[in-house]
Amino acid sequence: MLPPDQPVSTVNTTPASRSQWRDVWRQFRRHRGAMVALVLFTGIVLFVTIGPYIWTIDATYVDIRARNQSFSAAHPLGTDQLGRDMLARLMKGGQVSLAVGLTAMLIAVTLGSLIGILSGFFRRLDAPLMRMTELFLALPLLPLLLLMVTLFREPLSQAMGPGLGTFLLIVTAIGATSWMQAARIVRGDVLGLKEREFILAARSIGTPNFRMMTRHVLPNVLSPIMVAATLGIATAIITESALSFLGLGFPPDFPTWGRLLYDAIEQMQMYPWRVILPGIFISLTVLTVNYIGDGLRDAMDPRIRGR
Repeated sequence: MLPPDQPVSTVNTTPASRSQWRDVWRQFRRHRGAMVALVLFTGIVLFVTIGPYIWTIDATYVDIRARNQSFSAAHPLGTDQLGRDMLARLMKGGQVSLAVGLTAMLIAVTLGSLIGILSGFFRRLDAPLMRMTELFLALPLLPLLLLMVTLFREPLSQAMGPGLGTFLLIVTAIGATSWMQAARIVRGDVLGLKEREFILAARSIGTPNFRMMTRHVLPNVLSPIMVAATLGIATAIITESALSFLGLGFPPDFPTWGRLLYDAIEQMQMYPWRVILPGIFISLTVLTVNYIGDGLRDAMDPRIRGR
């Protein structure tokens, strides 16, 4: 019997044809905390990116006559001790804090994923790379960051400017000291993947190691990498805020949420909202990112996604 001229295709309507990412999104939506966190985090990102185009007051503009003002129509969140608008400084500080978190996360995840894949795939590299990872884990990170910032902040500020030099120093220091967890997680997954049938089949037909890592190993460890990336953003934001709070972060005319906390210490009892507002943004951002990472971890687990 000949096939019909216009056969009816039902391939795209079967559950088996759903893509993996659609299944991940479907499982992610079941996590109510992660969905609420995603909405809140999106709101924070829109607040710090689109807000300055709506509220056009310069975050560094000093108006001594308007200093220490409370909430008003001209300054909805008040002013600081130099008359700078707090709403504008919160928006500008959010841009810097999120940029630091994203950039430091990219450095940490890239470095950690590379070391984890190399350590798990090549047996001869496993011992030295893991000993180096354990050495970094044993180091006191906050004193090490303070030492790096103290030694290199002035030379980089003179060479690249105070803003760009401090930014590059902080993101590099945070990224270079927070890759260890990602490396250990990726290494564990790679050790399990090496014994899978498709890896043995690729090895049996002579697939080069580089092609095997990029085509077979890396796509199968994206799940822990993405979860580590979301959690790395929160870690980087907290670390930058701690450095700025200690006075070793960005310069005074380069606001971040941590720098706003540092500037408000002396007048915290008289004007508590100057501490409360940046503290709320830091806490809310870290909390939402952690919930998003928790939802991604559940959504990308094939044992849960298949239910």
